[in-house]
Amino acid sequence: MTSSTWHRILRFMLLLVVSWCVMVTTHELGHIVSGCCLGATLDDFDLRPWHLPYSLFSSDPHPLITLWGGPVLGVLTPLAVAMLFRSPAIWFVADFCLLANGIYLALAWVAGDSHLDTARILQHGGSPVLVALFCLITAGFGYIRFRRDVMALFSEARTHAGRD
Repeated sequence: MTSSTWHRILRFMLLLVVSWCVMVTTHELGHIVSGCCLGATLDDFDLRPWHLPYSLFSSDPHPLITLWGGPVLGVLTPLAVAMLFRSPAIWFVADFCLLANGIYLALAWVAGDSHLDTARILQHGGSPVLVALFCLITAGFGYIRFRRDVMALFSEARTHAGRD
């Protein structure tokens, strides 16, 4: 492999790590911001991305909005930053967040774990149709966009490799 190819692989791996950190942080901050803005009492939280971040509220007058705040702000915040800065690397991160939030809610639904967002959304009266639509839209568009980002990153490596 050429040095250009190794550079692309390392860049890809770094972008994945950054994407994961941004995704879990913006998702959890979405819960925290939503809950705190609506009068919930935040008891504990952990935003470290190498753990699974969490937030615990002792009282929450609007738990459904707090729960939806995670995936919604976890998608919208990175997309807004990408629209503002218009950098391929930032779009890579935003598209990863779009894909990952949709897949997370879908997998959490299948897992049925009562501590995960999807089961809690449904427990608090959330619409299964709305959850399914969110999953389909975010995972669908996220997959298309993220795949395009990855292909663009590695097609540049092939183009340069052909010239070496």
